[in-house]
Amino acid sequence: MADQTKKIIKDRAGIADHPVSEIFEGRHPSESEQQWAEKNLAPSLEKSPEKPIGAPTGVNLNENGQAEFTTISGMPIRRLYTQADLPEDWNYEKYVGYPGQEPYTRGIHASGYRGRLWTMRQFSGFASPEETNERYKYLLAQGGGGLSVAFDLPTLMGYDSDHAASEGEVGKCGVAIDSLEDMEILFNGINLENTTVSMTINSPASVLWAMYLVVAEKQGADWNKVSGTIQNDILKEYIAQKEYIYPPAPSMRLVIDTFEFGAKFTPKFNSISISGYHIREAGSTALQELAFTIYDGVEYVEWARRRGLDVDEFGPRLSYFFNSHSDFFEEIAKFQAARKIWYRLMKDRFGAKQQRSWLMRFHTQTAGVSLTAQQPLNNIARVAIQAMAAVLGGTQSLHTDSYDEALALPTAEAARIALRTQQIIAYESGVAQTVDPLAGSYFLEKLTLDMEKGAFDYFDRLDAMGGMVKAIELGFPQKEIAEASYQYQRAVEAKEKIVVGVNDFAIEEKQPETLYIDDSVARHQTAKLKALRARRNNDDVRRTLDALKKAAAQEPVVRADGRISDANTMPFIIDCVRAYATVGEICDALREVYGTYEEVSIT
Repeated sequence: MADQTKKIIKDRAGIADHPVSEIFEGRHPSESEQQWAEKNLAPSLEKSPEKPIGAPTGVNLNENGQAEFTTISGMPIRRLYTQADLPEDWNYEKYVGYPGQEPYTRGIHASGYRGRLWTMRQFSGFASPEETNERYKYLLAQGGGGLSVAFDLPTLMGYDSDHAASEGEVGKCGVAIDSLEDMEILFNGINLENTTVSMTINSPASVLWAMYLVVAEKQGADWNKVSGTIQNDILKEYIAQKEYIYPPAPSMRLVIDTFEFGAKFTPKFNSISISGYHIREAGSTALQELAFTIYDGVEYVEWARRRGLDVDEFGPRLSYFFNSHSDFFEEIAKFQAARKIWYRLMKDRFGAKQQRSWLMRFHTQTAGVSLTAQQPLNNIARVAIQAMAAVLGGTQSLHTDSYDEALALPTAEAARIALRTQQIIAYESGVAQTVDPLAGSYFLEKLTLDMEKGAFDYFDRLDAMGGMVKAIELGFPQKEIAEASYQYQRAVEAKEKIVVGVNDFAIEEKQPETLYIDDSVARHQTAKLKALRARRNNDDVRRTLDALKKAAAQEPVVRADGRISDANTMPFIIDCVRAYATVGEICDALREVYGTYEEVSIT
């Protein structure tokens, strides 16, 4: 049968003379599959040969002259998947299991979205705190379930709006926050005890979190009830986004300070959102996003344990943040693999005893890097596909990008369409009616297993380097991402991967109206800063900043058991915030102690 099948396919489709296992793309076929190939595949290939150009997922010719299909990340895709592609011992309960039960392939909640939909958390921030406050109230009134704060570049880098380095950037890519006063304006009229808020901030994360907690306190909120997330993921800044201030070691110390403080005082607030989003936006593959992101989580746990924290004390408040790109099944497989991997790591590597420590909870954002300035309305379709992948992958919260974000910050109309996209998926598509409707797909389960194996292969390499901080200093993840980005761009330019409206199906068009942020925001913020510095108690500001510097400078104490103790900086930062010290003043105090970081060059 094998020889007959080979001859039929060779004769009818012009495929080179090579073993049947190659015709079946590396796997020896079963007898029934050979019969299918003879009766169904060969006539189909004769009528419609597989083409190496123009397929949506991209195709190349392999060394045998056959069309080679790949995911958007370059992972090879077979023509057909059956149970023969899975491990010999594959069975439902071992590899897939039930929702809410280890290994959590099917999600962390037993009832999926039937009991509670994902949080529709739209990422927003622009211009002044006053203008962003209006947008937040608009989004909540349109049915948004939570808020996600985008800060401008000066805030992200720890500079005040009137600093020379802030010129031309105030309010442009997010909201300008200079002091507790701005944070009070930002959340004016929004009950922080009842609204979950995520803040995308990293190097100055502890400063902005302190401001948030003090605002909640001023509202009369109970810190024990306040919930939300600070991104606080400094490792991915060195790897991908590059918005770092201090060197890695003191930066990690500040992160662990938030873990320790949060475990004691804000038990419902996630002290970190370990982020693969920006790793993917920098050009990584889906596998690299998965592996580097989760290993960043490993590094944070290792540092926290060295501080003396019990993994079950802070583990339940670790959360993740992933990108959802356009390759539908690859993204779902990535989310499934992530849950399985984190469960194995927390239980087996770190010995976590509580189930809540085993659960990977993650937020997802659709892929900003996939948005095109050409034919921007096409982005609505891209975002819908990516959002559906995130939902079928079991995300706990979701941001959908606005169609005009390749051109500028989103208009109110574009932001509303993005939110409506989530609502249509939730209320009209039917995907939330049953738990994990794609479970058991041979293709999806194979992709998930490949993702899992590939991630652990990366973990072995990173372990051998001494962890992620050491790997960053060697430039390893940066080199891997740079190479992946180059290979994808090469494929696009060669039209091996089609980007609709960019390298195919292009038209002449007019660009839509976009949101424009002028320099009046900088003048407004500068005037507020001048007035604030004139009326606050500057002696209190100096006193609290000096106390913070002393706490930050305290030398770590290595205890007899090898654990490291030092002063937690969070209470001192909160004192600075209450005195209305600015973001720039607090970050400058820490710069005096820690210095700043210069990136290693990669070749």
